[in-house]
Amino acid sequence: MKALPETVSEKQYVRLNVEKYGGMILSTWLDRPLSVAGRVAVREADGSLGMRLVNLDRDLLVIPNLAVHMNRDINSGYEYNPQVDMLPLMGLWEENQGRPKPQSFRSMPGIQEPREMTEARPGKTEPGSPQGMLVREIAQTLGICPEDILDGDLYLYVREKGRVLGQNGELILSPKLDDLQCVYAGLEGFVSSRPDRYANVLAVFDNEEVGSGTRQGADSSFLEDVLLRIQDSLGCGPSVYRQLVAESFLISADNAHAVHPAHPEKADITNRPMLGGGIVIKYHGGQKYTSDAMSAARMKLWCEQAGVPCQTFANRSDMLGGSTLGNISTSHVSLASVDIGLPQLAMHSAVETGSSRDTAYAVAVLEQFWRE
Repeated sequence: MKALPETVSEKQYVRLNVEKYGGMILSTWLDRPLSVAGRVAVREADGSLGMRLVNLDRDLLVIPNLAVHMNRDINSGYEYNPQVDMLPLMGLWEENQGRPKPQSFRSMPGIQEPREMTEARPGKTEPGSPQGMLVREIAQTLGICPEDILDGDLYLYVREKGRVLGQNGELILSPKLDDLQCVYAGLEGFVSSRPDRYANVLAVFDNEEVGSGTRQGADSSFLEDVLLRIQDSLGCGPSVYRQLVAESFLISADNAHAVHPAHPEKADITNRPMLGGGIVIKYHGGQKYTSDAMSAARMKLWCEQAGVPCQTFANRSDMLGGSTLGNISTSHVSLASVDIGLPQLAMHSAVETGSSRDTAYAVAVLEQFWRE
């Protein structure tokens, strides 16, 4: 979400000025109920700076398609313009409607009762204008004054709920399978394991889709800093730390492309993972994935011990693929690593398709990995 996001078209339509994040399939975001979530920086009652998580948990926005009568090329490879076609509609505006009145405030633990609403402070948007509509919505949700919201990191999200489908419930249809499916499996396996000899670590990074170059991304020092703090708490010296890292193993888990039923020609001729076929071990000659013979062999043994099937993925030699966090992370913490994933269809769509069976496989094998 851009700063000052509200924009008005034809003196009637209030839309939000947004921009793309990562490699999206733009068309899948249209004509779906959307909302906004993220965090906002707020001025507390004592004048200090605070941070609040926010989720406008209702159907709030839509990105409407242009009617086929006005866009005859829509089914012939139409190219969506992110600045023109992808701005979500939030509501309708009439210049004489005056200042909107909050209907109610939802209380949250630790949040004080809202102070009396006052006119906007100097330099602020006038309360009776369409600019500030989103801020007022957030303020009402949090139970604070709009003027006390100083800034925010806000994102559109698809309101459609994840669901199980297929004749026997073997499929999953959900937003954000890439890569929350692996995060869920990793967390389940992590909390279920009881290690005897090692300190288990589950590292979940942000901003992978835009290069991992942020302070919380895999290309930051975050993982290394945490491991060094663990070393300090154990009273180990630098030499012992390096030995422990050298003896460690990293499973980089990020979903993989399954063979598409309508386009099998897009898959490699021999490495062709299927939905429901188990863990996917990923290989790349240009080292976009970290798997090598030894690390892949260890992964196959863990799958065997857990009773979980595994399969392999490689890109077609004439087609560029994506990358994962494994090679980025190991440039900061050098250790043996394998890249795996769960097979899915429609990666980077607003709603993706996977297999419920593969989720269970991932939980089982990751629990086996952390148990050793």
